[in-house]
Amino acid sequence: MSVDLSHIKTNGIGVPQVEDTRICVVMVGLPARGKSLIAGKVVRYLAWLSIHAKTFNVGSYRRADTPSPTADFFSKGNKEGEKMRQAAAEAAVSDMLRWFRKDKGIVAVLDATNSSKARRRWVAERCREQDIHTIYVESKCDNEEIIMANILEVKTTSPDYKGQDPEAAALDFRNRIKNYENVYETIDEDEKDLTYVKLIDVGSQVIINQIQDYLQSRVVYYLMNLHIRPRSIWLSRHGESEFNLDGRIGGDALLSERGELYARKLPELVASSVKDGQKLTIWTSTLKRTIATARFLAASSKGYDKLEWKALDELDSGVCDGLTYQEIADQYPEDFKARDDDKYNYRYRGGESYRDVVIRLEPIIMELERSENIIIVTHQAVLRCIYAYYMNVPQEQSPWMEVPLHTLIKLTPRAYGTEEQRFKANIPAVSTFRSKGSTAKHQ
Repeated sequence: MSVDLSHIKTNGIGVPQVEDTRICVVMVGLPARGKSLIAGKVVRYLAWLSIHAKTFNVGSYRRADTPSPTADFFSKGNKEGEKMRQAAAEAAVSDMLRWFRKDKGIVAVLDATNSSKARRRWVAERCREQDIHTIYVESKCDNEEIIMANILEVKTTSPDYKGQDPEAAALDFRNRIKNYENVYETIDEDEKDLTYVKLIDVGSQVIINQIQDYLQSRVVYYLMNLHIRPRSIWLSRHGESEFNLDGRIGGDALLSERGELYARKLPELVASSVKDGQKLTIWTSTLKRTIATARFLAASSKGYDKLEWKALDELDSGVCDGLTYQEIADQYPEDFKARDDDKYNYRYRGGESYRDVVIRLEPIIMELERSENIIIVTHQAVLRCIYAYYMNVPQEQSPWMEVPLHTLIKLTPRAYGTEEQRFKANIPAVSTFRSKGSTAKHQ
């Protein structure tokens, strides 16, 4: 299934013009169906595309008064619990509507079970009063393996069970799910006037109803590529190159001697962070230094598949390709200053900006969301953009992040954020990092 995006209008650099559209994405589903994970992903994706978005998690509002409730709090017969849950929903929706008005928000995600038809109608009416469109996103899953994996994560990461015995937390959470199952109403035919997406069994089936405009289509297209299976993404720059030693940017240089050592060390670093039986696919750019860095990993006994992506090539530095920063400062002083002033939007003459890289990386992000365990061996600017997507780093900060050579980064998406681990090869390398406002030299 696909969505036609041919009608998209942008501002000339790939960013959609959505100022007149405001959307509330309303999550729907039983606990342990990946709603918070999906909500977090949607907001990260939109923010990465420079669309102002925010999550409003009803559970966070409820925890202000009831930080660690037992399953009984969510039972149908608990009138006090029901009253407090409704109050939390009221507070979350009120704050959300205020955010739309005062902060000029574009997309809000209301993260809660929203398990009854009455609750969904109430949200729709509150939004309609403010001329805000609603999209309901229901995550339905009966796959016991996936549900158990989500329960395992909740009992160790959910604020509701902080400091509690993990097994007792898992038992209580199962009882909470049963309480919701007793009253849960799925989206069905009598709600066909609503705009909704139903993600069934981790996206194996997607049902779409009443999608009306570009921004809704964009959100839906992204949702269609998601899955909630546990997985990780490994990120690595290529090994130190000959251009790195000379302080030159761009090019298609070979590895230095130390870069070659890192290439040989990389399979060991990866093996130390991969679970037994876990399959990996290797992605590289089409440039020599990434292909050379990944060649021993591809040839390892694990039999990893390998793909080369043109979209993963380094930021195109145009007329500055092959120059040092000092040479750029001497030959193009106005450009050197302009890039320091706005590095995310600055475009090299005949080349690219970081914003351009984000636009060409969008198909990579979609493919990553469809995939499971991937290791990406690529370049500094590209890794900054991918890392910013997973870690929700503001775009204006992403070009200034330090991504060291000879370091493997493992990212594991969770319901309440992305977990990060770093594995250093202990092989020396130059630093190619240059901080904002510094001299035209690598540090």
